[in-house]
Amino acid sequence: MNEKDNSKKNYNGFGRSLGGKKRYYKRRNPSAAAKQAQAAPDTSIEISASAKPARSNKQTKEVRRTPIKIIPLGGLNEIGKNMTVFECCNDMFILDCGLAFPDADMPGVDIVIPDFTYIERNQDKLRGVVLTHGHEDHIGGLAYLLKKVNVPIYGTKLTLGLVEGKLREHGLSGKVNLNIIEPKKTVKMGCMAVEFIKVNHSIPDAVGMAIHTPAGIVVHTGDFKVDYSPIDGEIIDLARFGELGSRGVLALMADSTNAERPGYTHTERTVGESFDKLFKQAEGKRIIIATFSSNIHRVQQIINCAERYGRKIAVFGRSMINVINTAIELGYLNAPKGIIIDIETMNRYESEKIVLITTGSQGEPMSALTRMAMNDHKKVNITPMDFIIISATPIPGNEKYVTRVVNELMKSGAEVVYEAMYEVHVSGHACQEELKLMLALTKPKFFIPVHGEYKHLKKHADLALQMGIPKDNVIMAEIGNVIETDGNKMSVVSQVPSGRVLVDGLGVGDVGSIVLRDRKHLAQDGLIIIVIGIEKASNTVVAGPDIISRGFVYVRESEELIIEAKQILTNTLHNCSSAELKEWNTLKGKLRDALSDYIYQKTKRSPMILPIIMET
Repeated sequence: MNEKDNSKKNYNGFGRSLGGKKRYYKRRNPSAAAKQAQAAPDTSIEISASAKPARSNKQTKEVRRTPIKIIPLGGLNEIGKNMTVFECCNDMFILDCGLAFPDADMPGVDIVIPDFTYIERNQDKLRGVVLTHGHEDHIGGLAYLLKKVNVPIYGTKLTLGLVEGKLREHGLSGKVNLNIIEPKKTVKMGCMAVEFIKVNHSIPDAVGMAIHTPAGIVVHTGDFKVDYSPIDGEIIDLARFGELGSRGVLALMADSTNAERPGYTHTERTVGESFDKLFKQAEGKRIIIATFSSNIHRVQQIINCAERYGRKIAVFGRSMINVINTAIELGYLNAPKGIIIDIETMNRYESEKIVLITTGSQGEPMSALTRMAMNDHKKVNITPMDFIIISATPIPGNEKYVTRVVNELMKSGAEVVYEAMYEVHVSGHACQEELKLMLALTKPKFFIPVHGEYKHLKKHADLALQMGIPKDNVIMAEIGNVIETDGNKMSVVSQVPSGRVLVDGLGVGDVGSIVLRDRKHLAQDGLIIIVIGIEKASNTVVAGPDIISRGFVYVRESEELIIEAKQILTNTLHNCSSAELKEWNTLKGKLRDALSDYIYQKTKRSPMILPIIMET
């Protein structure tokens, strides 16, 4: 197969041609490449190092270039929901479209996605979506966006494989234009071009982006770390970042997740060494390992250890099963034939010959590991003959859930190993010295920290100042800010609609602040329902008032309180005029106020009070 055939990577799903032949160009002289790119706005090309002249200070001061806008719609002052819009003239594209998981103050909410209002209003400008990698916080909101606007998606092979699984779940399989782009390749987005650059992360096929715009080059690292000995042997392309820096980088947008941590992030191989020691230690016991479903390198090391120690592997958790199947299908996981067994056949093997890989490393209430810990799993009962490894660090806010699961597992007699005890987890994000290295290589004129809570962004901004970037050139942005630059100056110029959209079951956006307020009110203080019957003809109360309590007090143990409450309501009804009995909204308000005052006086609680009037 010739070079041209190798670069033809336009797929819908796996291997199904979308039609619409695309042309790919080899590296050639700069002027020819520029003409070809201008003539075919959606063509994948390679950008040579000499494609644009190096930036000079004189030129930067004298020449005002076509301005571009950078609009973050997620991923700032929060963990997850990463999404950024790049806009120039009449062209616009999106970098990542992720989700976030609900906070404790969002009862009943399943996931949180970005607000797509600005995208919908400008969909005629939208040229596509580029994806840095396949984690939920970068691709999890994509299916919801594609239900509103249908645009081409560009990403690496594994990333789009995971996206295809998401699209199947949402009934969009076969309806979306998925385009596989390899690192070092570039895709045109109207007057802009996006170059994919290999980076290391906790999932294979992760890339950073160099966005070539009329105003200059903007480098977006995506989630990254520097691993000189990665499991897949694919080292971050530091040379290309340095090459871009020597040409002149207008702005750097870099991952801030680990900006508070000094030093370097350890290589993933240290986890493999720990696994080998723990597998020896667990001789004669069943091994259960909980980790992130997307950490394919971690799963590969578990498979390697299981093969070395003669164990079979069973996989639990829907997301874990989906990711492992996709990774094996696409060649990112090497699993010897027969080593992964169906969970239905697990009981045919001795327990000491089994390794269970499961979800639940964050203590999620419905995850497989949590159900095992609570003795609520249909297929696995925890015993003293279990050796459990939690191979993940608790996400901020999840510590108490993980601790609860560890406690319950230990109560069952199992031996539990977690991060604080052994090196059973390393981060996929760069620490301070790696962040400094990226700043040193790219030498950006402007710096925008992204991906993290405010404290992470602020610490990363401080690192940039230490590296010599002027304070006025560091942009601490917020979601919805429109950051504009013409190559000379960069500033926040306006604001677009932004925020969070809550997904609850099949409902998208129908749970708002008022609904959340009511849910929290119900969760904290409970509910009292007042029921009365009014005869329409005579305009008199013929039934009630009756009181129903849910989540407030147990009625049988609070009979005196309920009797007095009924008397208060009866007196209120007697004092109502004939006109007030006809005006039900006024009547409901009087009943609610009278009961609320009495309940608070007696209990210092404020339950939700819901009057119901039935007409007879």
